[in-house]
Amino acid sequence: MTPSTGFKVFRVVGLLVFAAYFFVPLLAMFDFSTQRRGSAEGRTWDNWAFMMTDEDLRSSIVASLLLALFTVVLMVALLVPTMVWVRLRVPRARGLIEFLCLLPLTIPALVIVVGITNVYSWVTYLLGDSALVLTFAYVVLVLPYSYRAIDAALSAIDAATLSEAARSLGAGWFTVIARIIMPNITSGILGAAFIAVALVLGEYVFASLLHFDTLPVAMAALYKSNGPAAMAAALASMILVAVLLVGLTFLSRDRHKQGASS
Repeated sequence: MTPSTGFKVFRVVGLLVFAAYFFVPLLAMFDFSTQRRGSAEGRTWDNWAFMMTDEDLRSSIVASLLLALFTVVLMVALLVPTMVWVRLRVPRARGLIEFLCLLPLTIPALVIVVGITNVYSWVTYLLGDSALVLTFAYVVLVLPYSYRAIDAALSAIDAATLSEAARSLGAGWFTVIARIIMPNITSGILGAAFIAVALVLGEYVFASLLHFDTLPVAMAALYKSNGPAAMAAALASMILVAVLLVGLTFLSRDRHKQGASS
């Protein structure tokens, strides 16, 4: 056996082991979610249909999806202009911005929730008790990961030259950021958005301790009374995140192809 053949065999075996490690638990979840309750035999899709027929679970799914959308929009609206402005105008403040964005990594989520509980009592008083007010807390939660993704994309381009060229042609700062810089860091923004969506859809501590009904909280409560339905909801959420990842990959690839062809 030649070294190249041995490497191919090792790679195939490694991929099979990884596939088994990844897919066997998912198949077990699917098997459990399609089992009939009690002593009845056979398979049923009632547990999957339960996600649409149960009003509480359906509202929690909608709330989590809207939270993911609003978190991504607010994160991009706050982080991208700030990072571009600091990089171009006040580079000395870059270390401070990085420290502030990475700070949530050093503070446990439980401590953050305890610290903002009193603040959220005023937020809910002013904006209502909808779960969507968690957007502000979730933006803080995703800052460290989103910052790294966008910072890597900004470091890959010459933002100073692009902005100077646009400014010399009469473009304002809004045009520079929205039409010059952002199209060139689309991969970083998409990566940050995907990480934010994955974190929001799986976040439990903030929503539970602040008493909001999101998908993870609803699944935890449902598991006590209907385990197969909760397992179906968990598997569906993982499938949704996987589909988003695949879509992000193809979207980023299409952007690169368009940039190369132009």
